Amino acid sequence: MSTEPPSSRRWLDYRRKRFWGAALVLVAWRAQAQDQPRIIPVTAKKFTYEPNEIHLKVGEVVVLELRSLDVVMGFNSPDLKVRTDILPGKVTRLELKPDKAGTFPIVCSHHKPSMVGELIVLPTK
Repeated sequence: MSTEPPSSRRWLDYRRKRFWGAALVLVAWRAQAQDQPRIIPVTAKKFTYEPNEIHLKVGEVVVLELRSLDVVMGFNSPDLKVRTDILPGKVTRLELKPDKAGTFPIVCSHHKPSMVGELIVLPTK
């Protein structure tokens, strides 16, 4: 039989429930955060992509948020079978899940052959 007064036991039960409730919320939040794709902002302007190199992992789902600051640009990586137009003043979202490792060129598909970058896909460990 407990020698604690009833109010102390209730307080302890309350604290225990709050602890386990917070732990459950944290576990659920971490699981949800792991399901979200990584967002990578990319800016196209005056014949360059920024960043010029984008590092990914095989099987990693990413969303490239593409923006053009001046004119219509393109984003094309034929080896990874991704291509889209980038309209000025708008965000173009491109979901990508690379299935092979390597270095893959990015080129502008709108008559700007000097506008290049690289998608560097690393193998998963």
